[in-house]
Amino acid sequence: MNEKTEKEFPEFNFAEGELLLINKPYKWTSFDVVGKIRNSFKPLKLKVGHAGTLDPLATGLLIICTGKMTKKIDEYQAQQKEYTGTMVLGAGTPSYDLETEINERFDISHITEEKIRANTLNFLGDLDQYPPAHSAVKVDGERLYMKARRGEEVELKTRKVSISEFEITRIELPEIDFRVVCSKGTYIRSLVHDFGKSLDNAAHLSALRRTKSGNFEVKNAFEVMELVNHIRKLKEQGKLIDNK
Repeated sequence: MNEKTEKEFPEFNFAEGELLLINKPYKWTSFDVVGKIRNSFKPLKLKVGHAGTLDPLATGLLIICTGKMTKKIDEYQAQQKEYTGTMVLGAGTPSYDLETEINERFDISHITEEKIRANTLNFLGDLDQYPPAHSAVKVDGERLYMKARRGEEVELKTRKVSISEFEITRIELPEIDFRVVCSKGTYIRSLVHDFGKSLDNAAHLSALRRTKSGNFEVKNAFEVMELVNHIRKLKEQGKLIDNK
């Protein structure tokens, strides 16, 4: 993404309400992004929230709403998403990604490119999907990843998700690049895990990027600190609220 110049920033009115597209950095939580932006407004107290959580190890489009626009978070969160990513075939992890160490390995010498591409058809349409044990889903008021880190076993419940597109874009085994268009609430980690299982093998997610949410695209997103520095400059100039 090209770095925005000062002239390219719109005239924000954060208190009235703004929708901000952010390119979430690697290893930042979605809450880290919200907190960084909220803190840049201080001492002004403005509502700030995000529409659709991204895992810390994922990057890409995060929709941030301020002021009165926070009332539309559920609407934006419900939109269809597009992701690109990389899975590693032949190795599984408890978290289905790189958060935890590999705990199972399988031979992949017999798996052909044709079989990999054909397998995507098994995941198109409506699916019943289990969330990863290492996820932010709440069970009995506590995040699943907290229970998983203590070694507690929890009976997981499936959720209905829908995959409208599942495209393999590169195969250099054990790595497989892909693009997925899916409904709200889809866990790409679980999709990758289930993809490996359906090949009588294992797979884990090694990279993930959200590229679209509804009609919004990551190519139009701000870098976090780029926006934060702009907000600080507006504050210094006394233009934070209506930027006029």
